[in-house]
Amino acid sequence: MVRTVVVGLGRSGIGAARLLKAKGHEVTVLERSIEPNIQILAADLRLQGIDVELGKPLELASFSPWLDQIDAVVISPGIAWNHPTLTELRQRGINILGEMAVAWRNLSDLPWIAITGTNGKTTVTHLLNHVLESNGLKAPMGGNVGHAAAEIALSRQQSNAERPDWLVMELSSYQIEAAPEIAPRIGIWTNLTADHLERHGTIDAYRKIKRGLLERSKIRIFNGDDPDLSSQRSSWGHGLWVSSKGPGNPDNPADLWIDTEGLVREQQGALFNASALAMPGQHNLQNLLLVTAAARKAGLTSHSIEASLRSFPGVPHRLELLGQVKKMSVFNDSKATNYDAASVGLQAVPTPAVVLAGGQTKQGDASGWLQQLHQRACAVVLFGAGASELKELIQTSDFTGDLHCCINLNDAVALAIPLGLEHQAACLLLSPACASFDQYQDFEARGDHFRSLVEPLLTPNFTGNGK
Repeated sequence: MVRTVVVGLGRSGIGAARLLKAKGHEVTVLERSIEPNIQILAADLRLQGIDVELGKPLELASFSPWLDQIDAVVISPGIAWNHPTLTELRQRGINILGEMAVAWRNLSDLPWIAITGTNGKTTVTHLLNHVLESNGLKAPMGGNVGHAAAEIALSRQQSNAERPDWLVMELSSYQIEAAPEIAPRIGIWTNLTADHLERHGTIDAYRKIKRGLLERSKIRIFNGDDPDLSSQRSSWGHGLWVSSKGPGNPDNPADLWIDTEGLVREQQGALFNASALAMPGQHNLQNLLLVTAAARKAGLTSHSIEASLRSFPGVPHRLELLGQVKKMSVFNDSKATNYDAASVGLQAVPTPAVVLAGGQTKQGDASGWLQQLHQRACAVVLFGAGASELKELIQTSDFTGDLHCCINLNDAVALAIPLGLEHQAACLLLSPACASFDQYQDFEARGDHFRSLVEPLLTPNFTGNGK
């Protein structure tokens, strides 16, 4: 009997397994962990008729009972596309798919809005989902945030399921790489800086993956303020370019921009004031423009877009204002998983700041982040696996503020608050500049842990955008 093997019991793996089972496939899930929480997930899938094998690492021996029966292997985004075991399976004629590819095969009849980029894509995804749905459109959000795409596909199998008007999908380079057939109605590219180089090797390889998604998009929307994207503009035959810095020049005009009076404009005239979006930072003006461009292509009026922007509550874990502790504003920016994102976040908050950073370090240019620490941070508290490495990096930059290392986030928060009082800091900022996988399942778990630590300390009756 033909069998599909799903590797990994994460959100995407579970979604893929359930969708494939609903489509009549014999499904086996392989998972290397045997932790209690994993055993609970496995038990639930077994009740749904899905075979689950725990304690199975990604090596050929784990597949041996079914090697002559496997039609495809579905992998999670965290597994490298060129993993040696996957290479061996391909040599045996076995098809390798990402979960997003499985979802696309069941959702390709719907119009996709796909958002990619190094930074900003989560904010754009949440904001666009909010704008569309607050105007009466059914536009589920998934991919790298929200629901697993396969779960969205599975929900359509219900007899009373309402057909979505749009799918709003955040796609990482990992997901795009493992699903090269995805061809969105609208593609949005937020920016490109060096990230995930430990996986992709070079920025050129990283760029090529993301570029492929936009090349397959019917409508292309670009952030013209991004240096890398703007340097590639001549290579694009068509596309919409947005800029928070004005209309551009005759050679490279913006299609949507913010003028000197703070008005969002397109070629036909002014739309609304950019202050409609109450989120700090120049980068969020760029996000506003990308969302507005997509919403216009989805058929919304400027008035309806403006009203939706004004009601947007903010994005969890992305400059999320939790409240105040002893007159310090507390921001959860756990989504800042690289130096560039952390630098952008630090530029957007009140200063002086006490910065909490650390986790699993990444390759990348830290110079911009270090410069912002010099200018805006009075103290830095490091935690997690990368604390010592980051400490050495910051010390070599001649940082003059307080610098401390802790084992974990609990200790970091306990130390950061008295440091903030000592320096009369304006804010306490969790902006890790690192991945979370040293101590957490994902950046959401890290941000949730931070929230649980500071919430008992918050000034009563203060309401931030995360409350």
